[in-house]
Amino acid sequence: MKSIMIGMLSLVSLCAHSADADAIQRGKGLFMQHQCYSCHGTEGQGGERNAGPKIFPNPTPFVAFELQLRIPRNQMPRYPVQSISDAQLKDLYTYVENMRTSPAVAQIPLLNNAMR
Repeated sequence: MKSIMIGMLSLVSLCAHSADADAIQRGKGLFMQHQCYSCHGTEGQGGERNAGPKIFPNPTPFVAFELQLRIPRNQMPRYPVQSISDAQLKDLYTYVENMRTSPAVAQIPLLNNAMR
């Protein structure tokens, strides 16, 4: 019985991870499709000349994220439900939460060797 429970928990964990991975991929597609990167940078680092604020790491809570997309402050375009559905908004937020920064040059052997 114990091994069955462990197996079921592992399956649930695997399904949740897969769902998250799918949501991240959908969110990344939305980030590119709606050109969010043009203001916020490809890694959420913020845009040049203050085009858009840094959104990664430490993204704003989901409620604030949703409010900013639906009723934006400053120069950000508005994204109503007709443009980005609530489900898509969650995927986009999942992507932003899980953005990864590029490794440092020292961590990329080919570049590290070229810098010597």
